[in-house]
Amino acid sequence: MTTYQANAPITPLRQRMQQDMVMRGLGAHTQQDYVRHVRNFAAFLGRPPDSATAKDIRHYQLHQHETGVGPATINSTVSALRFLFTVTLNRRDLSRTLVITRNPRKLPDVLSVEEAARLLEAAPGIKYKAALGVAYGAGLRVSEVAHLKIDDIDSTRMFDPCRTGQGTQGPQRHALAATAGAFASVVARRKAAWRDAASWLAVSRA
Repeated sequence: MTTYQANAPITPLRQRMQQDMVMRGLGAHTQQDYVRHVRNFAAFLGRPPDSATAKDIRHYQLHQHETGVGPATINSTVSALRFLFTVTLNRRDLSRTLVITRNPRKLPDVLSVEEAARLLEAAPGIKYKAALGVAYGAGLRVSEVAHLKIDDIDSTRMFDPCRTGQGTQGPQRHALAATAGAFASVVARRKAAWRDAASWLAVSRA
């Protein structure tokens, strides 16, 4: 996806970097992040980033650690600067001086069967119970649940082809539709809701 504009008032270096990102198929969000990280690096230097030295890079990374920048942001900055130095500037010697930091990850808390059941029952209404049950059971993202349709769920193979929330067409990945029991519970709730709606319509028409 092309995100740069030829008529935009940007430096030749930034334009060349944006063109390099477009040619390599980097997504729009990645391009924006890379440009932002390089801009922050240039602001720290007080001069164009193509004039940076290995010493400058070391000082910048120390500055990030000393000012409490998180590991995810530091590593994202490394990716952006590596692209700049390796691809746009052809300075692999500078790229090799960048250091990835460890990003300690905490294992998520796993709910017990009883806790998961209470969570589902606390959801208000059949719509939210079904959405939460599918999301938790199949491990879907919020954007995937928001784009999920009944026809997307293959009850025979117990698979759920998920679409991302970025407007892309077609399935992006396949998620196991939870366990048979959880999936059957969601389907049963939907059928019960449809039966209730049909009964209400029949009574209202009588």
